[in-house]
Amino acid sequence: MTRIGLIILCISLSIQSIRAQIIDREQIGKSVSIQRLPKDTTAINNPPTLENGGKLIEFLSAETYNVKKMDSMDYLVFVGHVKIRQGKTLLYGDSLILNTTKNTLEGFGHIHINDADSVDTYSDYLKYLGATKKAFLRKKVKLTDGKGILTTDSLDYDVNTKIGVFKKGGKLVRNKTVLTSKEGMYYGETRDVIFRNKVELHDVDNQIITDTLEYNTYSQLANFISPSKIITGSRTITTSNGNFNTGLKQGYLYERSEIDDSTYHFIADEMAVDDSVGTGEFKGNAIYRSKDTLGFDLMANNIKTNKVKSVLFATEHPLLLIKQKDDTLYIAADTLHTGKISDLSKPIPKARDSAGKIVDTTLNKYFEAYHHVRIYSDSLQAKSDSLFYSLNDSTIRLLSDPIVWANDNQITGDTIYLFVKNKKPEQLHVFENAFAFNKIDTTAFFNQLKGNRLNAWFENGSIAKMITKGNAENIYFALDTKKNFIGINHSNAQMIEITFENNEPAKVIFRNQLIGNMTPIGQTPKADLLIRGFKWLDHLRPKSKLDLSPNYH
Repeated sequence: MTRIGLIILCISLSIQSIRAQIIDREQIGKSVSIQRLPKDTTAINNPPTLENGGKLIEFLSAETYNVKKMDSMDYLVFVGHVKIRQGKTLLYGDSLILNTTKNTLEGFGHIHINDADSVDTYSDYLKYLGATKKAFLRKKVKLTDGKGILTTDSLDYDVNTKIGVFKKGGKLVRNKTVLTSKEGMYYGETRDVIFRNKVELHDVDNQIITDTLEYNTYSQLANFISPSKIITGSRTITTSNGNFNTGLKQGYLYERSEIDDSTYHFIADEMAVDDSVGTGEFKGNAIYRSKDTLGFDLMANNIKTNKVKSVLFATEHPLLLIKQKDDTLYIAADTLHTGKISDLSKPIPKARDSAGKIVDTTLNKYFEAYHHVRIYSDSLQAKSDSLFYSLNDSTIRLLSDPIVWANDNQITGDTIYLFVKNKKPEQLHVFENAFAFNKIDTTAFFNQLKGNRLNAWFENGSIAKMITKGNAENIYFALDTKKNFIGINHSNAQMIEITFENNEPAKVIFRNQLIGNMTPIGQTPKADLLIRGFKWLDHLRPKSKLDLSPNYH
């Protein structure tokens, strides 16, 4: 029997005809029967090339081989641990059939394509076009790039471009992340996979549902290019444009994406979320709507959040809406933020006896606003340089040049505390340099009250009673039943109490060290018509919610 010492089979990748060479050191037979080869055939270190520089297919090893000719086609049949090479691509299988005439290959059983040590593809069946280096893999197909494993029943893979396409369903597994879809395309150069048609991603924390998704197996970055939902526990993100890194737990979302959670709803032009530390940033007409018992909304062009500490930090025209049944309280400032009272570095000064240890966790919250604070509601308006609102004692603290307006009344002082009950004004305390003015209808006259401290009580949003203590001074315009002026009462006392009816002073009581007189209005000097320090500041008063923020224009 003829002994074959060294066999080199070269099949050209070009469109030229393929030459198959079987070199026998002793002789070349005209026909070759089935031959047994060594299990470890030595590979050719420098494979031959055609003159045009095209790489050849090299036969490396097999247990047996056979040469056949059928229907004017030449075939090489290799059986048993077959291994061949084309350039940097290695191909393995239980059996391979080379059509040297058409430059095609079919493989059966344990097919394995190793593409330049970067991408490995496995299947039970393979059809390979040598001229174009396109592989058609069927049955139990698996592709891996060292990070992710893609499985499907049918994959068309281009070895030149490293692009694989599946159209009969596929699944990608990357650590604990699993993606499935009906169709998809894998890009070996970039490690991107584009999933289409009923796409779902599942990992330990998230579930993503969409129609088209781009996923990178190395960076674990998922890009959204169609309407998508990202579900994390009770939170659902809805977006059409953005990305989310399942490894880093970070995402960037655009085009008015939305977040809906059990306790809030968020919408903004742009969003950045970092679930690894529980932070986020929201830009461009950002709107936060709470779902807790307080019921508040926060609007701004920039809102930063910290979920762990329950912090919202709003800048760029922020506006806070504290919702009530019949009247919403609007608060605007240069900066607004909210957080937990228990996280404050210093305790809040006690405002009233009802405040104490926080038992209800929903009351462990504060709102702080500073610089150019404006407040508007139908029944009350205010202005100050800073504000602090504690839910635990239901007290709004107005600091630095505060002004409060209620109907035709204006109240000022160094510091003002507004006590709230059921989100409506209940009491008001003014500390130092207290002034209260009441405009008399459409006239240019004002009832006036001055003292060191001043307290006011509200009923249904209107002032019902007012008391001032310490060097109290009062100018009161007395009217008859037809609301004609009778005279002017100018009095001083240690304490002055005024009762209101229909938003107008109805009764005045003076206590301790009363000094005063009544003069006809026509005989009263103009200088005596106003208390020293009088300032009517109605031009600073917000007339509507539109005055508070450009977000409403």
